[in-house]
Amino acid sequence: MDLTDLLKIGAGMIQGNADDTTTGLDTDLITGALGSLLGGENGLDLGALVSGLSQNGLGEVVGSWLGSGENLPISADAISDLLGSDKVSEFASSLGLSEESAKGALADVLPNVVDQATSGGNSIVDEMLAHVGGAEGAMNMLGKMFR
Repeated sequence: MDLTDLLKIGAGMIQGNADDTTTGLDTDLITGALGSLLGGENGLDLGALVSGLSQNGLGEVVGSWLGSGENLPISADAISDLLGSDKVSEFASSLGLSEESAKGALADVLPNVVDQATSGGNSIVDEMLAHVGGAEGAMNMLGKMFR
């Protein structure tokens, strides 16, 4: 599954969540806003998300998103800590939402987007590993960084 597919899934989830302010939003607009918020130079910046969760005492939460099984929830307040209040504010503004609605929508979507990005045979992780020569290539790169 590529990044565009993940962002579209996330957009659909935001559009269909319990918050009435997100119901009528255009999915392409949401997809673009999610891409701006979550994307790095090469697509979804999973490393930054995982690192941010771990640094904010949410290691168990991120572990549930990366592993198989149920995804633990993240609070709307933790979204600002994770992504930065300035980025959340920019996301909210780009969609015409309040920051509270934006944080709630992101709290609903992030666990599922990260879970889908890292599971299955065609995950983003698999694609990233393919660019560095598979798991062995990634381990070689890490080994060089820590010498």
